[in-house]
Amino acid sequence: MPVTESEIDIATYIDHAMLKPTATPQEVEKCCQEAWQYNFPAVCVYPVAVRQAAELLHGKDTKVCAVIGFPTGATTSGSKLYEAQEAVDNGATELDVVINLGWLKSGQSEPIYQEIAEICAETGQAVKAILETSVLTDTEKRLAAEICMDAGVAYLKTSTGWFGGATVADVRLLRDITRGQIGIKASGGIKTVEQAIELIQAGATRLGTSRGLDLVHQQDNINSR
Repeated sequence: MPVTESEIDIATYIDHAMLKPTATPQEVEKCCQEAWQYNFPAVCVYPVAVRQAAELLHGKDTKVCAVIGFPTGATTSGSKLYEAQEAVDNGATELDVVINLGWLKSGQSEPIYQEIAEICAETGQAVKAILETSVLTDTEKRLAAEICMDAGVAYLKTSTGWFGGATVADVRLLRDITRGQIGIKASGGIKTVEQAIELIQAGATRLGTSRGLDLVHQQDNINSR
């Protein structure tokens, strides 16, 4: 059954992101403190910040998610695997991996499958495959989704946020493809609680955003009227 607006607690969907290239250790610490305070499911950080985030969130329910091959997905499979394994060794329990878009555009399904399947198998952690839906046709989105599902991912993620953001149409398409078998992470350009709710109602089970606090406060203001 579709989730209704009154049933949605925005905080329980948010992967709190600190992915600007200039992020300082102090900003990473603040991100982790906010995520723990508001009971966000995860923080999403660069690999260099994973150890710090894992230490700050040790014993807490909030998970540490590392981005891999971010933001282009154009690094080698070996580099991605090493980056993913190192992130897990440093405390990451979720991995947001950008797929190789050049392979997808040229119809090379097998290397995409092998790359993602190896990361899933070797790390043993929840992998969210970033499809970058804003630069794909619907046919390419479907192909990418099916490859990544076959490879064993736990989530399909719409976007890095660097080349465009999540849309309701894309989330609905992924929901129709996945049929509830795995999660869907909508990410990029989520600025208002209204947008967030529309994406959740369309099928998103996580929201990737650096504006998590803004969304929670917006919802609090609406609920207090």
